Amino acid sequence: MTKPSRKMSLFTLIMISSAFTISVRNLPTEAVTGMHLIFFALIAAIGFFIPVALVSAELATGWPKQGGIYVWVKEAFGERWGFVGIWLQWNYMIIGIISQLYFVGGSLAFIFAPHLAHSKLFLLITLLIVLWGSTLLAIRGQKTSSAISTVGFLGGVLFPGALLIILGIIYLLQGNPSQIDMTLSMKNVIPNLSQITTLVLLVGFMRSFSGIEASSSHAAEVENPKRNYPIAIFFVVVIGLIINVIGSLSVAAVVPQKEISLVAGIMEAFTDFFAVFNMSWFIPIMGILVAFGAIGAINTWLMGPVKGLLASAKNGQLPPYFQKTNKNKSPQRLLVLQAILVSLIGGSFLLLPNINIAFWISVAIAMLIYFTMYSLMLLAGIRLRYKAPRVRRAYKIPGGNFGMWFVGILGLLTLLLGYIVAVFPPAQLPTGDLLVYEIVVIAGIVIILAIPFIIYSLKKPSWKIRKRS
Repeated sequence: MTKPSRKMSLFTLIMISSAFTISVRNLPTEAVTGMHLIFFALIAAIGFFIPVALVSAELATGWPKQGGIYVWVKEAFGERWGFVGIWLQWNYMIIGIISQLYFVGGSLAFIFAPHLAHSKLFLLITLLIVLWGSTLLAIRGQKTSSAISTVGFLGGVLFPGALLIILGIIYLLQGNPSQIDMTLSMKNVIPNLSQITTLVLLVGFMRSFSGIEASSSHAAEVENPKRNYPIAIFFVVVIGLIINVIGSLSVAAVVPQKEISLVAGIMEAFTDFFAVFNMSWFIPIMGILVAFGAIGAINTWLMGPVKGLLASAKNGQLPPYFQKTNKNKSPQRLLVLQAILVSLIGGSFLLLPNINIAFWISVAIAMLIYFTMYSLMLLAGIRLRYKAPRVRRAYKIPGGNFGMWFVGILGLLTLLLGYIVAVFPPAQLPTGDLLVYEIVVIAGIVIILAIPFIIYSLKKPSWKIRKRS
């Protein structure tokens, strides 16, 4: 008789959900906007983060099955769209994780030689080592992955984020000069909205708040998911807002805007902070912590969407080869496939002449993918209020169906705005040939959107696993 697997605790769920969503690597992207980050953060939080969090909490507590976005969209719109939904989430992970891997390289460079943060060879080597090392750990199963995610978030995200905020406050209280005008005036806080290249930076803020729904793929492994999942979501929203808004202001106050690197900006901020406090000796230690925090997030993402993809595979959307798991119940073949794809795409981005542009292209394509997936999720939330009204949700968006419509439309309008501006590069970044940039971004999203429909049209009845009676 096999022993029942140990359920995931509320604390572990909060750590995993936080690792999916919160990262100090996003702070340089936000700090580039100066005091305008307050405006962008509020728009992203009110129009995107909170609606997505509320809808995902309702769906996860109503359908607490392993599969997350796949289950929700399938229940609302059928198998084809369920497969499209999980395919998009999985592809977001493949593209989005590349910027995280670049960030690890940029952080580790400060341990040895800061100039390596701009070395393409060093970033590529780091990408391959961290990616394949994390994949091997993920193959060992969820227990190992959860432990790394927890330690990585506490030591490499929460501690550096809190330290950055504390040192930023002390820095200003001591009368040191701020690199930005911190006056709370309308002119200083609200950007020039007539320039679409300024609005593009909203995508970076929405990216900072994305991933809140991904932990739902572990819902079947959680103790009392209908109670614990909404609690975990609440904590993640609060922690995420504090670290992203106040942490970004700390970076902007210390590091001159023109010197902020999207790859290694956090470590540059820490370097300046520690120089002020005569703590330069702590820079290599912080580099290790920040890098480990990013590795913890990478490990979390590697084991998140792939579980939803496995659920769709077992339902016949992928060939039998990808349906098998190892003795640790880990989808080893899918994990190896995604590591190969990340290696190839991540290496290709480094062929671009500017590392910051390579970083932003990976962000833009990833967010276009995710915006599409989130649109499906919000529409599924609205649809299931009518299609499955009797399904009990432990958490339900208040206000009845009107409340769901209000939250859903608010989120959809924000996603539409993000979708429109994401194809343009930020004014703060030199892109070279604008046409080439837009072709790369648009072609990337079109190809990724087309593939799941092609796969679904080619699927065979024999692919579906028949349940034993």
